[in-house]
Amino acid sequence: MISLLKARERLLSPLLSSSIRRRLSSNPSYSCEDTRGSDVFIHPSAVVHPNAVIGKGVSVGPYCTVGSSVKLGNGCKLYPSSHIFGNTELGESCVLMTGAVVGDELPGSTVIGGNNIIGHHAVVGVKCQDLKYKYGDECFLCIGSNNEIREFCSIHRSSKASDKTVIGDNNLIMGSCHIAHDCKIGDHNIFANNTLLAGHVIVEDYTHTAGATVVHQFCHIGSFSFIGGGSVVSQDVPKYMMVTGERAELRGLNLEGLRRNGFTMSEMKSLRAAYRKIFMSTETSSLEERLTKMEHNQELNSVPAVGSMLHSIRDSFAEGRRGICKFRQWLDS
Repeated sequence: MISLLKARERLLSPLLSSSIRRRLSSNPSYSCEDTRGSDVFIHPSAVVHPNAVIGKGVSVGPYCTVGSSVKLGNGCKLYPSSHIFGNTELGESCVLMTGAVVGDELPGSTVIGGNNIIGHHAVVGVKCQDLKYKYGDECFLCIGSNNEIREFCSIHRSSKASDKTVIGDNNLIMGSCHIAHDCKIGDHNIFANNTLLAGHVIVEDYTHTAGATVVHQFCHIGSFSFIGGGSVVSQDVPKYMMVTGERAELRGLNLEGLRRNGFTMSEMKSLRAAYRKIFMSTETSSLEERLTKMEHNQELNSVPAVGSMLHSIRDSFAEGRRGICKFRQWLDS
């Protein structure tokens, strides 16, 4: 046993900071007390650069790596074989599960707020998969607080210094999801397994995607919308709406999602009336004409939720946008 410990010490010694090498030689136990603070624990086999900033109560498990420019907030926990590289900052009480990789040795930064969970073998804050990215350019990722990013997810930094990949607060990103460069994700979203977002996608708040959803680059997904499983979304999804299909089409309002999020029966009734007049009208007028007519309907447009929906539809036809998903007038809400 003694010979095995000495062999391990010789193998790891060139990689470890001096303080950890001293503790490795004197204390071969599972965890050790780092000199940064009395309540910091770093396993002897972990590689922690002496310049890394380690907060109070941090726990670093076996075979972890913490780079020289890393900042770990108070109470962070790194499970075995998780790694943090580059100019990366973790807020308080973040957890990296086994195999997670956060950050990259690239110009720019990865900044993650407090109380986030990075799942098993997730890869967060690495170089984007965009051929337009020029090596050496700064690239950025900013993640808020209280997010759960599950196993095998991948989240990439921006493709250029003038942009950022941004994720807000309180999102659940299930296993094997992908969020590409320059995406903007709001708050309280749920992405089911294998949801794939291409570059520059904007997702607002309280959206829900079912499994195996694919979203084309530059699409906008409006708040409180729902995307059915296996859908391919190639155009915008306006607020409050539900889409599904191999080329996703409007399937009415996300009434169950609205109910769960506290919308009143009166609001939902008004939204449904407006939806019918725009997308299910028996008139031969164009979508533009029906939308304009609805914008002048004082009774319905006075309801804030209806006004917000109309604004979301109108914005989708602005220059540079992709328009809204196709619809069939016979569909009901």
